[in-house]
Amino acid sequence: MPHDHAYKQFFSHPEMVQDLLTGFVHEPWIAQLDFSTLERVNGSYIADDLRERSNDMIWRVKYGEGDEWLYVYLLLEFQSTIDHFMAVRLMTYVGLLYQDLIKAKQLPKPRTLPPVFPIVLYNGDSRWRAPTQLSDLIQPMPEPLRQWQPEQQYMLIEEHLFTDEELKPLCPYDTLAQLY
Repeated sequence: MPHDHAYKQFFSHPEMVQDLLTGFVHEPWIAQLDFSTLERVNGSYIADDLRERSNDMIWRVKYGEGDEWLYVYLLLEFQSTIDHFMAVRLMTYVGLLYQDLIKAKQLPKPRTLPPVFPIVLYNGDSRWRAPTQLSDLIQPMPEPLRQWQPEQQYMLIEEHLFTDEELKPLCPYDTLAQLY
């Protein structure tokens, strides 16, 4: 937990979020993001049972071209320890985000939800061994039951697997070195 506040401050800058996505997420759809539209979204929610819940950071960014806005929500979760049930936690955060968007009437189109891209940025020393898909946490079942099970997957970025040279684009001012 000692790095959590530094990470939150570090990734509170849109340039750092852009560098994270362009430097570490090797997916073709990243090229379709309009990074000039990056906007931070509130990540604190009051659940229906009145408990406050929050995740580390949420951003939204315009995807594609044209007059219509399709937001891809980026949910960043910073971890220094392994959480075996991280997929469940992220599914909860995504559900709370959706509930908040519905209540605030901030849906991109009536009666539709925006896509969410959850990322776990892990800075622990050992390899991450927790499942990155919720379905891997659910016990085996008869095939006809599978269609009724929830799906959630997240992208894992393990810092210790990258060299200092690979991390340098994220830290033009040696900010990451100060975290250690």
